[in-house]
Parts: sequence; structure tokens; C-alpha cells
Amino acid sequence: MANEVKIALAGEGGQGVQSVAEIITEAANEEGKEALYIPNFGVEQRGGVSIAFVQIAEKQKIGSPKFEKADIVIALSDRAVLRSRQYVDERTVFVYDKSIQGVEDDLPKNAKQVLAIPAIEVAKNELHPRVFNIVIMGAVLHATRVVSEEQAKQALENKLGYKFEQNPELREMNHKALARGMELVAGLAQG
Repeated sequence: MANEVKIALAGEGGQGVQSVAEIITEAANEEGKEALYIPNFGVEQRGGVSIAFVQIAEKQKIGSPKFEKADIVIALSDRAVLRSRQYVDERTVFVYDKSIQGVEDDLPKNAKQVLAIPAIEVAKNELHPRVFNIVIMGAVLHATRVVSEEQAKQALENKLGYKFEQNPELREMNHKALARGMELVAGLAQG
């Protein structure tokens, strides 16, 4: 991990970007890093574009919760692609879901790298649509290396443990989703 990593996650309200940001931030804090998360919602809570700003630093203090450019931007809908382009520069890795149609001309041209991952497809066909955001979380973790997989699993446990107790299969499904998200980005990096 670099000294400081700035992550912008953007999606439609209800896609879970705020939950993912919260879990990543908690995992980083538990690893002893400085971590800050600030939500930014569109006009409508559900159905509007929601952006989560996450900053994680090894040791130094984080000066401001919001930033102008991100190291990684994750866009989970066509409107999120449009809203999040402003946080991209030549150092940014821009990740979006491969199933988003009609955004080819809207993808940032100035990004260091643009990656299309099939997160929705993987969640729907291999796991369950509700773990789509955890697949995305795995992609973020592999691309940034901000926290370890084990710490991310512990943060998931802290956030969703009560649900896991009620249905132990959910734990396994979330762990698989995390691993699959990491594999998707690893596969693109090699390919």
C-alpha cells in the first residue's frame, strides 16, 4: 500500500457502496492505520447516486475527509460513471461493472487504467445478487491492498455477524464473494 490511498465508490442508492466503505474503513482502523470515510448522497437516498469517500494512510493523519482525485474509483451504474469521472486523473484506476451498457463514450480517458469487471454477473450466477457489493469490495481490496483479506473478513464479521449467526451460509457466501472480487481484478492484471 502507498502512504495514502484515496478511494471513491459510486453507485445507485441501495447498491451498498456505503456499507463497503464502512467495512473497509473499519478493517483499516483495526489494522492500526489511519482511516476515514465520508458518505455523499444524491438528492434521493434510494435511487440517487451515492458516493463514498474513503482515505487510508499508514501512519500520517488525514487532513480532509473529501478529496479531489482518487487512486481508485469504483462505478456501479451508468449515472455513477458520469458522477465519478471528476475524481479521476492520470494516477487513477477506474473500475466499473461490465454489465453497464452504453457508457463506453463516458468512461474517463485520462485514467491510468480502466477495468471492466463482471461483478453483477458473478454475484447473480455464482453466489447471490445481494453479495454484489462484497464482490466489489474484494476488487477494491486486491487493487489497492489497503487491508488484508483476513482483516476484511473480520470487519465483515463485525458488521454482519448477527446475520451470520442466524444463517451460517451467509458467512461462507460473503467470504466467497470477497475472494471472487479479488480474483476478478487479479485476472485482469495478468490478462
